[in-house]
Parts: sequence; structure tokens; C-alpha cells
Amino acid sequence: MSKNCIVAQSGGPTSAINASLAGVMDECRKSGCYDKIYGAIHGIQGVMERNFIELNALCNDQDIDDLSHTPTMYIGSCRYKLPDVDAEPEAYEKLFGIFEEMNIGAFFYIGGNDSMDTVAKLSAYAEKVGSEIRFAGVPKTIDNDLMGTDHTPGYGSAAKFIATSMLEISYDTYIYNAPCVTIVEIMGRNAGWLTAAAALSRNDYINTPQLVYLPEAVFDMDTFIEDVRECLKQSRNVVVAVSEGIHDKDGNYISAVAAKEDKFGHAQLSGVGKTLELEVKERLGVKCRSIEFNILQRCAGHIASATDINESMMLGRAAVKLTAMGHTGFMTALKRYEGEEEYSCYVDEAKLSEVANKEKQVPAEWINEKGNNVTDELIEYIKPLIKGEITVGYKDGLPAYLPIPHLTDH
Repeated sequence: MSKNCIVAQSGGPTSAINASLAGVMDECRKSGCYDKIYGAIHGIQGVMERNFIELNALCNDQDIDDLSHTPTMYIGSCRYKLPDVDAEPEAYEKLFGIFEEMNIGAFFYIGGNDSMDTVAKLSAYAEKVGSEIRFAGVPKTIDNDLMGTDHTPGYGSAAKFIATSMLEISYDTYIYNAPCVTIVEIMGRNAGWLTAAAALSRNDYINTPQLVYLPEAVFDMDTFIEDVRECLKQSRNVVVAVSEGIHDKDGNYISAVAAKEDKFGHAQLSGVGKTLELEVKERLGVKCRSIEFNILQRCAGHIASATDINESMMLGRAAVKLTAMGHTGFMTALKRYEGEEEYSCYVDEAKLSEVANKEKQVPAEWINEKGNNVTDELIEYIKPLIKGEITVGYKDGLPAYLPIPHLTDH
């Protein structure tokens, strides 16, 4: 009897994570290696609560295409940390009991480093109890901070949104002939990949943002004020891109709101843009405004990168192929062909031990000595990831995304 599979999504959404889901579903349809495809609503918590929908009905060309262009997470998410097996063995017994009841042959989890921790734990338990279920992680995160892969699905689309928005902001700032500072706060707790993407908006007639601050470099308020002062001598309009996680030499976040931790121990940050805005106004006496992109970075499906969408689908398909070959306990990963004139990637496997609960930061050599800008090498690394445009269908003037009645109150 053929086996079924479960696919789930976890962590923060992206504009490309549904493309990975579409890749899993499409490969299952074409290969026939799994019979029923169950989507777990709200991640691993949905599995524990037996909250599933069957996805086979969506495995047609039109729905697969629509799904790949639909932002955020079609089957929902959770931020649930699976306990260690020694602490709560009953959680694993329950999960594997559900897997057995549903005749599951493979479990695909699309997510970031915390999600890969879940895949690693489930895979280790399967080996311990002699289960033949295969477990595969499919990477995603706009933060681009996963180890084991050249870059992360979701990052290219978020970077495209950020660079586009920065360009449009720059156009807005130049319409007035008066000194003005605009501070743009961008997501990034410990890694500055997203903020670095703001530099892509520079061209041969606009050099904004002139200043880029990443959490990998120590931030000093006095130095920042001097940086802005010097830029104002060169231009009446100064645009600053800043990561939410910038911190001083003692590790204290530059935030107007006290940082709190989530259940994973990650600091929840907000207010750095407003903090810098108030400092500039008080100490330099010029017009200053702050903008926080917030969740817009991860849900702007209308401006997704075609490269990002295609690679996300490729990783989902590869996960199915590899489990069908008997592989388990891995994450599909992107590897960039080195030395090629044109950018291209291939799919490889990454060990979960090298991914789970780890974080990839921007290399120090890709940040300038003053810590207030990024290098050309970093810009060249990001450039190909935002290329290509997708075709979005419209209805009544708005993007027509795949409906999500299973997630909404109705």
C-alpha cells in the first residue's frame, strides 16, 4: 500500500514559502510517490491537534501556479518549540502514533532554523524507534540567516521589496529643497542581510541610502550623529537604512521600547527608527522622519522575485525526490556555482546539525571599516537574487491570491 505524506509550515512567513509548498505538492503529483498529501494547519501544533486538510485537490497546474504566487503561509504557521525527547517523550509518542494512523511515509517541514530543530528531533526519534518515516526540512526565512545554504528562499523577494521601497522613498525625499533625514527601520535581529539590500536602490543619479547600519557592527550614537552631519554637508537629503537589532558595545539594543524575549529566547524589538529620529531632531535640528517596514517585507507578494519563487519551488520538489530515494534527516539547500559568468544554483543536502539553532551573519569583510555601509561584494552577492518578475492575476483591481478560508473566521 502506498504511503501518504504531511507537509507543514512554521515560523515567520515570506512571499516565497508557498512556492516551496507548491513544489512539494507538484512533485508528489508528478512522481506518484505519495498517495494523499496532508497539509498540517499551523505547523507541528496542527499535527498534534490532528488539524489537517487534504491538498490533493489543489494539485493541478492552475492552483499550483496560483499557490506559488500567493504570499505568506497557505496552511498557517506556529512558533512552537518541540520539547526534547527526554523531557517529554509522550509528545513524540503522540506524534508518531498519529503518523502511523495516517500511514505517513514522509514529513516535510518548511521553515527556518527553529523549524529545522523540529525536523532534527523528529528524525532522531525515528531512528531511535526504528521508524521508516522520512523527515525533510525545506528552508525559508527573509532574514537569510540559515547556515548550510548559499541563501534562503524568501530573502530575494524581501530584498526586492526593500530595494524598491528605498528607491521610491528616495524619489519622495528629493522633491523638497530643504534639509531632511529619513530613517528606515528594517527587520534583522542579529543578521543584517535585509538591511544590506537597501543599498541595491543606489544608481547613477541617486546614492541613497548614504548610511547603512547592520547589527554585526557596534553602533555608537555620537558617531551616528556625526555620520549624518557629514552627509548633510554633501546632500540636502539623507536616507539611513538601519537594522532593528543594532546595539552598542555592551550589547544593549538601540531601541525606544524595552526588548522582550519570545519562547525561543529571541529578543522582540521595535522602536529603533523612532529613537534615531528623535536624536537627529534634537541634536541636529533638521526635519527627520522614521519609517518601519515591519511585516510588509515578508508579505509583499505583488513584487516577489521570480528567481526566489523558482528556487523555492525547486527546493520543495527536491525534498520529495530525496525522500522517495530513501533520504531522511536533511534540509534541502542552495549552492551557488562559483566562477560562472551568469548566476545559477543547484540543490544539495545540508546536515540538520549544521543548520538547527544556528545563525549566519553578514561577514565582517562585507561591512566597511566605519561600520556605516556595506561593500560592493555584498551588493553583488544580493543582486541576482532579486531578478525576474512574476505575473500576478488581478480581480477588481487587487491581486487575486489563492483563497484561505481554512485559516480565516468564516
